Amino acid sequence: MNQNTTVLDLLVVGGGINGVGIAADAAGRGLSVLLCEAGDLAGATSSASTKLIHGGLRYLEQYEFALVRKALAEREVLLRNAPHIIHPMRFVLPYRPHLRPRWMIRAGLFLYDSLSRRVSLPASRSVRFAADNPLNSALSDGFEYSDCQVDDARLVVLVAQQAREHGARICVRRECVGATEEDGQWRVTLRDTQTGQTEEVRARALVNATGPWVERFANGVLPTREHRHIRLVKGCHIVVPKLFDSPEAYLLQNEDGRVVFVIPYEQDFSLIGTTEEDVPGDPAQARIADWEIEYLCRVVNECFKTQVSPEMVRHVFVGVRPLIAEEHVKASEVSRDYTIELNVSTSPLLTVYGGKITTYRHLAEDAMQRLRQVFPELGPAWTGASALPGGDFSSREVLTRDIQARCPWLPDDMRARFVRSYGTLCWQILDGARALDDLGQDFGHGLTAREVDYLCAREWARSCDDILWRRSKLGLRFSEEQGQALAEYLKSRDAI
Repeated sequence: MNQNTTVLDLLVVGGGINGVGIAADAAGRGLSVLLCEAGDLAGATSSASTKLIHGGLRYLEQYEFALVRKALAEREVLLRNAPHIIHPMRFVLPYRPHLRPRWMIRAGLFLYDSLSRRVSLPASRSVRFAADNPLNSALSDGFEYSDCQVDDARLVVLVAQQAREHGARICVRRECVGATEEDGQWRVTLRDTQTGQTEEVRARALVNATGPWVERFANGVLPTREHRHIRLVKGCHIVVPKLFDSPEAYLLQNEDGRVVFVIPYEQDFSLIGTTEEDVPGDPAQARIADWEIEYLCRVVNECFKTQVSPEMVRHVFVGVRPLIAEEHVKASEVSRDYTIELNVSTSPLLTVYGGKITTYRHLAEDAMQRLRQVFPELGPAWTGASALPGGDFSSREVLTRDIQARCPWLPDDMRARFVRSYGTLCWQILDGARALDDLGQDFGHGLTAREVDYLCAREWARSCDDILWRRSKLGLRFSEEQGQALAEYLKSRDAI
C-alpha cells in the first residue's frame, strides 16, 4: 500500500458529470482535489442521456417551473462555453388534438420561451408541414421550439480536463473501497481496478457523486451515515439509420402521456428515446427489453412515413437515473431535479442525489455554497464565464476555415469531426503534421494513431470502448476487424 500523508481538501467519488463538475469548480476556487472513478469517465448514466442541453419542456406539466427555469438559464451558459460540443437545434412537435389541446401546448411553449432570458435561440412558433416533410399525412401542423444537442460523454471529459487545468488529480479505474473517519478527516482507500494495488489518501471532506450507486456506496463504504433512499429509473434509447435528411429533431406525443424524441445523430443516424421504467436491482445490469424497442418503434411509426423495425436498430444504450424516491408516483413523473445534502456532524460528507446533465454546473455551484461552511476560504464562483477546454473560438465556421487553411490535406469528414469534438484542442493532435500520413495508422473512419495517442495521454482513455463509444461515437461505424486492430494497438502501447 502506498500511503499518501498529504491531506487533500476534497475527495470526489464518481466520474460522471456531477462529480467532474464539483471537482472542477472546487479546484478553480483554490481547493486541493482528487476525483476517483471506478471505471471510465462518463462510464454510466452520463454517456447514456438523450444528448440534449434543454430546459425540459415536458417538466412543465409536472409544475417543475423552478427546474425548467434553472435548466433554461444553464442552456445559454453552456452553449456559450462549449460551442464545439453543443449546438442549437430546432424541435418539431406535431399537433395531435386527442392527446393535448392546442391551447395547452401554446401556453407551455410561451412559458418555455419566457421562464429564462433567451440570448442566442429563436422563440417557438406554429408551423404547417409541407407535403414533402417526413411526417405522415395525418399530421398537418404543429409547433417548433429551440433547444441544444450535446455530446454528453465529451462534456464530462472536457470538464475533467478543466478540473485538471486547475490542479485537480483525476484518477480513473480507481475504486473507493474504504472510507473511515479519523480526527474530523477522511481516510480513504483507493484500489486500482486493473492492477489491484491500493493507495491511501486523506481528505478534509468527501463527496459522494456516484450517481445510481449513491445509496449502495453509502451503505457499503459509509455505513455509519444516514442517507436518502433513491429510485432507479432507466431510460432506453435506440439508434437506427436516419429517418429524414432535415436538421430538425422531433418530439412525439404518445397515447400513454409520454413523449419520445427522434433526433438527428452522428450525420447518418436517428436517435430515438426514451423509455422510463424502474430498475429493481444492480444499475450495472440494466438492459433494454424487447418490448421497449418495439414500443419506441411503434411511437415512431405512428408519426413518420419511413417505418422502423427492431431489425433496423444499429445500437442501443440505457441510462439509469438516480431519483429521490417518491411514493405512488409513476417513473415518468418523478422529479428530475437534484438534491444536495451536507453532513458535518463529524467528518464532512456531501451527497449528491439526482440531477440532469444540463444543470451540472449549477449543481456544482450549489455544492460549493454548502461547502463554504467547511472551507470558508473558498474563492468566488467562476465557471459561468469560463470556456471549457477547446471552446475558445468564435464559431464553428471560423474554426473550420482555420483548420482548412492550415491543414488543407485533412479530409472534410475528419475536419468536421475534429471541430465538433475537440474545438481548438484539435491542434494538439494536428501539431506538426504536414500530411495525412503524419497522423499514423488509420484504424478506420479517420481515427488515427495520433488521435488515439492523444486520447490516452490527455483524455484518460484506456480501452476500445472508451475511444469508440465515449471519446467518439465511431463505434457506430467500426467493423469487428477495425476494432480488433485498435485493440491490438492499445495493447502495444501498454507494453511500451
